[in-house]
Amino acid sequence: MTHRWDDGGEHPSGTKALESYFDDHTMSVHLIENNPPRAKRGEPGDWSLVNLSDHLLTYEELDEIANAIVEEAGNDRSSFIEIEENGATVVQLRNLRIAIAQPPFADKYEISVIRPIKKLTIQEYELSPKLMMRLESRAEGILISGSPGSGKSTFAAALAEFYSGQGNVVKTLEQPRDLQVNEDIVQYAPLDGSMEKAADILLLVRPDYVVYDELRKNSDFQVYADLRSAGVGMVGVVHAGSPIDAIQRLILGGRVELGQVSSTVDTVIQIEAGRVAKVVSLSLKVKLPTGMSNSQRDLARPVVEVRDFERGALEYEMFTFGGEKVVVPVRGEISGIKPRAGRIAAEHGEAGEGVPVSVNYSAKKVTIYAGRKYAKQRIDVFADDEYILTTVVGRNGEASIRIKTRQGSALVDSMEEGGKITAKVAT
Repeated sequence: MTHRWDDGGEHPSGTKALESYFDDHTMSVHLIENNPPRAKRGEPGDWSLVNLSDHLLTYEELDEIANAIVEEAGNDRSSFIEIEENGATVVQLRNLRIAIAQPPFADKYEISVIRPIKKLTIQEYELSPKLMMRLESRAEGILISGSPGSGKSTFAAALAEFYSGQGNVVKTLEQPRDLQVNEDIVQYAPLDGSMEKAADILLLVRPDYVVYDELRKNSDFQVYADLRSAGVGMVGVVHAGSPIDAIQRLILGGRVELGQVSSTVDTVIQIEAGRVAKVVSLSLKVKLPTGMSNSQRDLARPVVEVRDFERGALEYEMFTFGGEKVVVPVRGEISGIKPRAGRIAAEHGEAGEGVPVSVNYSAKKVTIYAGRKYAKQRIDVFADDEYILTTVVGRNGEASIRIKTRQGSALVDSMEEGGKITAKVAT
């Protein structure tokens, strides 16, 4: 079926009209009553809004397109009507996410059609070896932040397929279900309108990782936190202008208690123009907040440290003061110690002989190398003078601990933050 527009030409109608608006560089199409059809063309961070015709779309033309979209979605097993309210309909038509608005919800008819222009693998992002190691071995509470259209969902899909390719069971929670992922990843929508009910079902299928796209409402953040506290690896997508903004959205209105923030989210990845622009890590310490003098030692408290992941520099501290949650920017010094390995100087403690050690970690374990001189001896291991564990050095001069234990995580946290690992012979 075609329409004859006022330019004298014939133009397709219904869903055929949508297809005619797209080319290889079209990110989205915007059809608004009494306006010409427009499209965003380019790629995230480098696009322009262009008119596709001089013809002004009418209510009747848009209504015909909208009805055809809903009818086709109802007859296509790969398509879904995700939301249907008075004046608003959201449809996932194969790989197209379509939002339809009309009176009384909007003052005029509008159809917005978004199509993913790229599908990338995690390797194509060219992440640093340090970040890849964290994603493989330690990061289990991830937030992917960025502005609308920055490429967050594209990165989330690449991360989902990366985890699936590592032999994990991966699911998604979405509304609408528009992540472009492989067939082995099952995409879940709200059950009876509730993400909480969908999460209850997800726990029964025992996923290793869940990608939650997108976190907006209180209930979204609470479901994310509940699944994470149940031991599920979580990847959440959130609109935020910076990593610290994403973290503040997490603690807004008590969505997550401050003491649980670092166990809920340990890594925030900021996406800008389709690339990873910044990564921060979170950890919980009991300490005197930066800026308070040593004479105020009684004010030591749990503090969430937010550090630039690649440099190890402390950037923010979050803690409770006077009954209020505060987020304080900190100018942290950058450590010159590399995070994954390196010779760590020994100190002689009063209780035993100092043991020179080197420490590194892999995807599954932290290895402490003391040398054959200390084979079969028990040593105490410290991070920044804080006792971490006692272990026995093996015949090869090494001792190891699983990275996902509390002690293993503490050692890696210290190394990533430029801390000093020391050891001495246990007494």
